[in-house]
Amino acid sequence: MSKYAEKTVAELEQEYRAVVAEFESSKAKNLKLNMARGKPSKQQLDAVSDLLEVVASSDECDIDGVDIRNYGELSGLNCAREYWADVLDCKPQQVFLGGTSSLNLMFDVISRAYSHGLSCSTRPWSQEDTVKFLCPSPGYDRHFLVTEFFGAELITVPMTDNGPDMNIIEELVKDPQVKGIWCVPKYSNPDGIIYSDETIRRFANLKPAAPDFAIMWDNAYCVHEFDGEYVPFPDIISLCEAAGRPDMVYEFASTSKITFAGSGISAMASSEKNIAYFTKLFAVQMISHDKVNQLRHVRYLQNKEHTLKIMKKHASYLKPKFDIVAKILEQEIKPLGFAHWNQPKGGYFVSFNTMPHTAGRALELCKEAGVVMTPAGATFPYGKDPQDCNIRIAPSFPTVDELKQAMEIFCTCIKLAALEKLLGI
Repeated sequence: MSKYAEKTVAELEQEYRAVVAEFESSKAKNLKLNMARGKPSKQQLDAVSDLLEVVASSDECDIDGVDIRNYGELSGLNCAREYWADVLDCKPQQVFLGGTSSLNLMFDVISRAYSHGLSCSTRPWSQEDTVKFLCPSPGYDRHFLVTEFFGAELITVPMTDNGPDMNIIEELVKDPQVKGIWCVPKYSNPDGIIYSDETIRRFANLKPAAPDFAIMWDNAYCVHEFDGEYVPFPDIISLCEAAGRPDMVYEFASTSKITFAGSGISAMASSEKNIAYFTKLFAVQMISHDKVNQLRHVRYLQNKEHTLKIMKKHASYLKPKFDIVAKILEQEIKPLGFAHWNQPKGGYFVSFNTMPHTAGRALELCKEAGVVMTPAGATFPYGKDPQDCNIRIAPSFPTVDELKQAMEIFCTCIKLAALEKLLGI
């Protein structure tokens, strides 16, 4: 198998006919395979379903003098705040417990920034002429949608092997209209990059012109290794405090890919000043989140050490799937010389970069052949990838057999889109 760039036109035409035949054969199978989101598989959910048995009677509903079935404890049970402080290496008083999704907390922070401003704001963001938000890309589409929803101007920041390009960020934050940045600092979505210690230090030492600049630190994959041991990670909150900007960072995490996706607990960690400020604002919106679920999770997960043991169960299901993706791409695509991808050791995605201006077409072909994936462009602000080349592969949800079929079809479609581009079809 030779590189497409080295083939003659006649050889490319011959390859095209062969790949079209493969594609038609795949279509004839009438498959329905979904790889659109990084959802835990049924096996992963079954592995932690004993969570449902942890709080089984009313005798277990009193914790530190609080009846978890009743109103109250807006910022969360103390034991749940202590749990997240252990996981995130911060202080319990720096933690606010949310509901089932950390995305809800992120939305709420941005929403309050627009309606009331942040604790360091001179006025609500809605009263600013322009609000700009930095978006390291490829990145998480739902982050971008939140700030787009409120009318912010999204600015793409390129990623490097060490995280976002800090040289660019340090220049952009000199603009007082730049109000924040989205970050997935560990096993970034979708590139699987762990921000380097230097990158994190530079984040903590940013000197933005906007006094209410917010680092939205979505640490969604903080304990989510599937290949190798747990990688310790610096505490951005204490680093910002040491740098003299304790209120600049908002860190988020949840149990969505530790226990049940959509039925877990979430957390926001920040300075005590920020937590007090948002607790006051949230008190208008709610009485409390689900404390029964908080206690259930604390008793099941126990602490960081025990949580890492549970994550080994997830790794036993995830690693074979990521290995399948790597193996098939190595066999089918690498020899052709027009694409590259990451090989992460944690998180939920593989970031695949195909021939420029062919990703959208390749995913159209995938859908036609019965494989649904995240739309091309989703990993960039406004859903527009300037090179139309990045594709997010989510291997977690399908069975092993389904994943093999999906990846074979994916490779066929990637080849077909590239050949169409090369031949001008």
